[in-house]
Amino acid sequence: MSEPPANVREQTLSLLASGKAASRADLVELLEVAPSTVSSVVRRLLEEGTILEEGVGASTGGRRPKILRLREDGGVFVVAELGARHARVGLCSPSGALQAAEEFAVDIGAGPKAIFDAVTAAFDGIRTAHAPGRRLLAVGMALPGPVDFPHGRLIGPARMPGWSGYDVQRDLRDRFQVTAVVDNDAKAAAIGEYVTRAETGDMIYVKAGSGIGGCLVSGAQIYRGGRGLSGDVTHVRVADSGERECSCGSRGCLETVASGAALARELAGRGLPVTSLRDVIAATVNADPAVVTLVRQAGRHLGVALSGLVNFLNPDSVVIGGALSSLDVYVAAVKGMLYERCLPPLTQSLSIEASIAGPDAALIGLGRLLRETADVRPS
Repeated sequence: MSEPPANVREQTLSLLASGKAASRADLVELLEVAPSTVSSVVRRLLEEGTILEEGVGASTGGRRPKILRLREDGGVFVVAELGARHARVGLCSPSGALQAAEEFAVDIGAGPKAIFDAVTAAFDGIRTAHAPGRRLLAVGMALPGPVDFPHGRLIGPARMPGWSGYDVQRDLRDRFQVTAVVDNDAKAAAIGEYVTRAETGDMIYVKAGSGIGGCLVSGAQIYRGGRGLSGDVTHVRVADSGERECSCGSRGCLETVASGAALARELAGRGLPVTSLRDVIAATVNADPAVVTLVRQAGRHLGVALSGLVNFLNPDSVVIGGALSSLDVYVAAVKGMLYERCLPPLTQSLSIEASIAGPDAALIGLGRLLRETADVRPS
């Protein structure tokens, strides 16, 4: 039997996972393909054990339709997003849906072995707490640096000493003996945001945290570029940057004036009791005038950098994610600068807002990537 078309298979799983479809008739209507195509895809998924047939639905004039659903008891995915100072781990069902998440402190500069040992322990803990006895199907990880996707190797990360060239995907496969997927954190988060929003058109997603990363979603697909390294907006040169030295070795990069790390460094240099992005957020929430002013200026710098992209790409939406997206003043400053710098016809219907997937965006995105990659058939 020939394989069903990959795009129809994936769309079928997505519709069943979202609840938008529950029968073959629903799938024919929503996918706008021939009934024979849907029957072929469903038959293969049933043979794999990826989906189940359970009961019948209400009749709409003909035979009562058989109800289809994803198999949720075959195992779990574990996923992790690494930041400069934190790691967030999650547990996903075979449909890719995030079921639980936890966060703990790390120092990315400690290097791969120490970080992976800590993440492994966290994976064990979250599985014991939320999925005891269920087999591990696959693992996913999002990293704050350029990733050679789908091969899972880091390529020259500026803020991750000791990680350049490290084969993260191989390490995960060796540790867990299952399929492993590794991606850049902003790209994984963009997938998670897009999935959460369901229908957004073309989207520019920016992850503004300790560093700044970006991603374009066009035609419901991540734009990865020639080597998969697209979206490194953090090292775009910006005016009025003060020629500050960047972690990449250059000067005047966006990261030096608009990132959480830059804000913490600048405020500490002014004698304020700020040592981390968490402190910056707390001081902004407490309406410290000096902090609010600096955060607003950082948002304006990001808006300047994004304005050229909006003029060039004409997206339907710009979404700000990452920890700084929790600050209204930062998002408002980005929005104001985009309206000021972009051509009016391009901003007339442009949506500019904070992430709705929040801190779980990358975990949700990894769950979706694993659903497309992992073998979820019963053992």
